Amino acid sequence: MIATLSVTGLSLARGERLLFRGLDVTLPAGEAVALTGANGAGKTSLLRAIAGFIRPESGTVTFLDTDDGAIDPHEARGHGLHLLGHLDGLKTARTARDELMFQSEWLGHSHRGIAEAIETLGLAPLLDLEVRQLSAGQRRRLALARLVGSPRSLWLLDEPLSPLDARWRGIVGEMMARHLHGGGLILAAVHDPLPIPTRTLDLGAGR
Repeated sequence: MIATLSVTGLSLARGERLLFRGLDVTLPAGEAVALTGANGAGKTSLLRAIAGFIRPESGTVTFLDTDDGAIDPHEARGHGLHLLGHLDGLKTARTARDELMFQSEWLGHSHRGIAEAIETLGLAPLLDLEVRQLSAGQRRRLALARLVGSPRSLWLLDEPLSPLDARWRGIVGEMMARHLHGGGLILAAVHDPLPIPTRTLDLGAGR
């Protein structure tokens, strides 16, 4: 279980353009950090680097357990975190039910978790519909379901609330608060504030 995320001296580039240099951030269990900054500042790239999809120019990403011991990064990334991108990553030809089951089983689900995800995110009326028939907000709720259906400690979220209305933003905020209360960690790239207490890490105006 990931109890602390430690980013030290991280530098990221996109092509020939340096996004940022020497970034340090520590995220302990029970806390959320909101990544802010202009488009192009590197918010999404930072999430992807932590998840292992981008190789940093320099610096380290370390995952620590409850005894402050380092977790193997492949184990941490394979079993300890969720990356929910700005795009939902859903197969539009599947039904919502099939997509939820595929996502949850691929990531290591629990039946209790799937049932909780359906209830929490109001998915029951949508399960027999094809994903292509869902609105943007409904698709986002379906994508968010993997966070509950397949519990993992670290949530890396890219604009998680963007297509949701006020009601569902509040419900997802409650979901986030429960995750933090249970010892989870959240790092989220945002333009609008999250509906939970956060620390802010501003990546600046971009380049």
